[in-house]
Amino acid sequence: MNRLALFDCDGTLVDSQANICRAVEDTFTAHRLDIPSRDAIRRIVGLSLVEAMAALVPQAEAAHHHALAADYKTAFQTMRGNGTLAEEPLFEGIVGVLDQLEADGWLFGVATGKSDRGLTHILAAHGLTPRFLTLQTADCHPSKPHPSMIEQAMAEAGATPETTVMIGDTSYDMLMARNAGTRALGVGWGYHTPDDLHAAGAHAVALRVPELVGMMTA
Repeated sequence: MNRLALFDCDGTLVDSQANICRAVEDTFTAHRLDIPSRDAIRRIVGLSLVEAMAALVPQAEAAHHHALAADYKTAFQTMRGNGTLAEEPLFEGIVGVLDQLEADGWLFGVATGKSDRGLTHILAAHGLTPRFLTLQTADCHPSKPHPSMIEQAMAEAGATPETTVMIGDTSYDMLMARNAGTRALGVGWGYHTPDDLHAAGAHAVALRVPELVGMMTA
């Protein structure tokens, strides 16, 4: 069976918090809601949009969560259209890790709460599109921590739970991996703390990007 390294995107491959926080802030301003703290916003990164809005405004009705999610998409598209999106850099060392893992025979995929459009844009911007065999997004799956994204990725890559590692920066990634029966590898440079990741079932947590290689090949 093939070995599959399945990466989250925001907070794992790229640092996209500036744009995510701004889009949430613009959305809440438009709806005349109290703007969440940036720490609170970072806590919901990784969830699909409706679930993220429900976490931020739990007292609102479902229809309001859907309206907030739709307006978040509009806010993001507006920023992209008028050229005001902040840079979303790869975390330093990510390309080197991909090079080493690819040389060792790993296949790559992404499992993200982003939309198809958002993921396509960010991978293309960094020249990474050809490196990822399977792309799973919120457009086609239930929100993390449901295991659907991992299950579909394994099917497309010819991998099994025993040969798959989910790599992510949030508790939702670790819980999703546990639900799918795969290894859960947390990263400490994203939006949840290492303690959060361990509590959610991480088998190990890399505190620096280069540590990923050793943890994957151990």
